[in-house]
Amino acid sequence: SYQPGGGGAVGWASLNGLNGDGQTIMGVNLPHIIIKPAQKNVGFKTDDLNTFYMFHYTPDAIVVTADSPYQTLADLVADAKANPGQVTMSGSGKASANHLAQIKFDKLAGTLTTYVPFKGTGAAVTALLGKQTVAEWGYTTVGAKQGDAVRMLAVAMENRHPLFPDVPTFKELGYDMTGGAYRGIALPNSASAETTKMWSDMIAEINTDPAFQKKMLDGGFAMLDVDSAGMKDFMAARVEEYLKDAREAGLIK
Repeated sequence: SYQPGGGGAVGWASLNGLNGDGQTIMGVNLPHIIIKPAQKNVGFKTDDLNTFYMFHYTPDAIVVTADSPYQTLADLVADAKANPGQVTMSGSGKASANHLAQIKFDKLAGTLTTYVPFKGTGAAVTALLGKQTVAEWGYTTVGAKQGDAVRMLAVAMENRHPLFPDVPTFKELGYDMTGGAYRGIALPNSASAETTKMWSDMIAEINTDPAFQKKMLDGGFAMLDVDSAGMKDFMAARVEEYLKDAREAGLIK
């Protein structure tokens, strides 16, 4: 069932009140399940969630319209340095993957851009295409969906996305940035170790299916394969990274 409210917080707060017999699982997103409880009391803490698998993420990307004067990331950086605050960038929400990426990139590039939050990626894309902003902190999925209407200047991945072989990574261009919006699955904390492993193995089988992988990559997603055995270390690294960035940005105390 779908449980709206609080950008996912209502659903996540209710998870551990559900039966842990393995009949109920719930989708989780990063950085949401890390940043939201760090900002205020939302009814759950990150460690409350029995997140057992991360299957893909949407890499952050700087996106412009096809007719933008910014042909490269260097063009945008040069304009942002010459005109502090004048380069406007739409994005999905506040304290989101897009917002954290904008703050981090400004710090790395020595720029001052203006982040304009919208309620969801769709609205952020509409703002870009409607020339309400000159660029977007979006995702690789925007490039997959919008096609020739947009141009991605860089993607936050270790290697180039196979769907966009001509789009460089931020790392290639000298900016140590990887990440985006991560998606995974959690069980109630009362679920047994056996139930958790059963679900982890089942999702892993789906995640390695060539047809499923092709569908994800064609949609602009990047595959992950973090199972229950590797989740503790993965989450510890993400918590450290996101909380550090959020504190430096003044998004949390």
